[in-house]
Amino acid sequence: MKGKRRRRGTQETGFVDSRCGFGIEFIDGVLSPMTLLSLPLRSLRVRASHFAVAHLHNSGFSGGSRDPMVVDNSQNPSELWFAKVVCGMCVRFDSLDSCSGYLDGKVTPNVAFEVIRRFHSPDLALKFFEFSRVRLSLIHSLGTYNYMIRSLCEMGLHEAAYWVLECMRNDGHSPDSYLMGVLVGSFAEAGELEAVRRFLRDNVDGANSFVYNKVLSILVRKNRMDEALSFFRECMASQSCMDTCTFNILIRGLCRASQMDTAYRFYEAMDDFRCFPDIITYNSLIDGFCRSNEVEKAHDLLREVLSRDDVLPDVVTFTSVISGYCKMGDMEAASFLFTEMTTSGIKPTMITLNILIDGFGKVGDMASALAMFDKMLFLGFTPDVVTYSSVIDGYCRHGHVDEGLKFWQEMNRRNVHPNKYTFAILINALCKENRLEEARVFLVQLKQRNVAPQPFMFNPVIDGFCKSGKVDEANSIVSEMEQMQCKPDKITFTILIIGHCVKGRMLEAISIYNRMLMVRCTPDTITMNSFVSCLLKAGMASEALQIKKQAAVDSINHGIASSGTNHASQRNVGIPVAV
Repeated sequence: MKGKRRRRGTQETGFVDSRCGFGIEFIDGVLSPMTLLSLPLRSLRVRASHFAVAHLHNSGFSGGSRDPMVVDNSQNPSELWFAKVVCGMCVRFDSLDSCSGYLDGKVTPNVAFEVIRRFHSPDLALKFFEFSRVRLSLIHSLGTYNYMIRSLCEMGLHEAAYWVLECMRNDGHSPDSYLMGVLVGSFAEAGELEAVRRFLRDNVDGANSFVYNKVLSILVRKNRMDEALSFFRECMASQSCMDTCTFNILIRGLCRASQMDTAYRFYEAMDDFRCFPDIITYNSLIDGFCRSNEVEKAHDLLREVLSRDDVLPDVVTFTSVISGYCKMGDMEAASFLFTEMTTSGIKPTMITLNILIDGFGKVGDMASALAMFDKMLFLGFTPDVVTYSSVIDGYCRHGHVDEGLKFWQEMNRRNVHPNKYTFAILINALCKENRLEEARVFLVQLKQRNVAPQPFMFNPVIDGFCKSGKVDEANSIVSEMEQMQCKPDKITFTILIIGHCVKGRMLEAISIYNRMLMVRCTPDTITMNSFVSCLLKAGMASEALQIKKQAAVDSINHGIASSGTNHASQRNVGIPVAV
C-alpha cells in the first residue's frame, strides 16, 4: 500500500494517500469519523473509488438485509457512523455520482433515513433522496417518506412535498390519512385552497373524513368561514365524506362568527347526512346562543339534551346557560340551573363558581356571592384573582368600597396576585368617592406588582383631579404615566383639554390638542365639540373655526387613510392662537 507511516502503534495506524492528498486514520480496523467530515476543499473532485479506506470499511460495516418498508430505530453503531460518513460526502461533493459505486449496496433504507434526518438543509436532503432513488435504486422506507413530507410541509415547501408523495406512490407505498392530512393541512395553512382541491381530486380514493376535516378546521380557525362553507359544498357534500366532526367544526365556526341561524340550519341538516349530534354539537350551539343573548334558545337546547338517552350534558353545557342568565342579571334562573346541575351529579368547576359570584355581585346580592365563595372553599377550590376581583367589584359597584378593600387585603395575605382589572375596579371606585390620593397610591403599586399600566387605570384619577380644579396634579400624573411607558389615549387627552379649559388655561388646552394631533391620536366628535364650545365661550372664535375646518379635512382624509395618505390630524399641524 502506498503512503508514509505517520504514527506507530499496535492499535493505531495512519496513512497518507498520495493519490487523494488527505489523511486517513483508522483504529482497530475501523475508520475514524474525522476522515470524510474534515476533508479539505481542494480534494472535492477526487473519485470515491480512489479512497484507500474503501476496502477497510467493508470489514467495519455490517449492514444486513432489512425490510425496506420499516425504519429500524435500533440501528447498530456502524450504521449510524456510516450515515455520518454519507452526510459528509453530501456536504463536501457537488455531485454524488462519482460515489455511487462505493455507496451501492451499502446504503440501506435505515441508513438513508438517518442521513436525511441529520440534514438541516432541505436542498441536501432532496439531493440525497433523488440520488439514492435513481443511482442506487433504493426503495426508501415508509418512515423516510413520512418524515420528509412532514418536514417539507413545516418549512412551507409544498411543491417539494407533493413531489416526494408521488415518489412514495411510485415506490409502492400508500400514504395514510394522517400523512394526507399533514399535506393538505399545510396547503390550507398557506392559503393555497386551489392546491388542496387539486390534491383531493387526485386522491379521491385515499382521502377520508379526517383529511377533509383537517382542511375545514384550518379554514374555520383562520375565520375564513365563506371559504369553509364553499369547501364543504364543493368537496365534501359531493363525496359524502363527512361525519359528526365535520358538522361540529362548521357549527363551532359559525357560532363564533355570530351566524346562529346558519349554524342551527346545519344542526337540523345533520340527520339528512346520517350524522347525529353529540354533546360537542350542543355545547357549541348553546354557547353561541348565549353569546348572542338568546339564552332561552340555549335553555331549550339544554332541555333537549336532557330529554335524550344518547347524549348526556356535562359541566360545560350547564355553565354556558348559567353564564347567559348571569349576564342578563337573572340570578334566579342561574341559581335554579346550578342546583339542577349539582343534584344530577355534575360537579361545578372554578369557572362555574366564578361566573355565579360575578353575577351575584353585579346585581348587588353580596350575601349570595359570599355564600358561593364559601361553597367554593367547601368544595376544595382555592379562590383565584378572578374570584377576588368579582367580589371586590360587587362591593364597589354598590358603594361599599371599604368592604372591597378588605377583600383586597385578604387576597394579598393569601398571595393571590391582582391583575389590571383588579386595580382598575378599585381605582375607579375610589375616584367616584373622590378618594383621589388613595387611588393614586394604587397607581404607584402597578410597577411594584409588575402589572402593565393601561390608560383606563389612569384616566379616572386624571379626571378626578381635573374636576377638582387640580390641573397641575393631573399633568403630573400624565407625566408619571408616560414614565411607566403608558401612552395617553383619546380619553386622556380629552379630559386634559376640557380640564384646562374649565380653569381658563386656554393656551395650554390648545397646546395639549396640538400634541394630541402630533402623536397621531385622532380626536372624536365628543372631543371636538367640547373643545370648540369651550373656545367659543372664551371668545376664541377664530381658533374654534380653525378646529372645525381641520375636523372637516380629517373627515375627508379618513376615507383614504388605507392608501397611506396621512390625515391632516396626523401631521404636525398646530392651531394658530390669536394673541
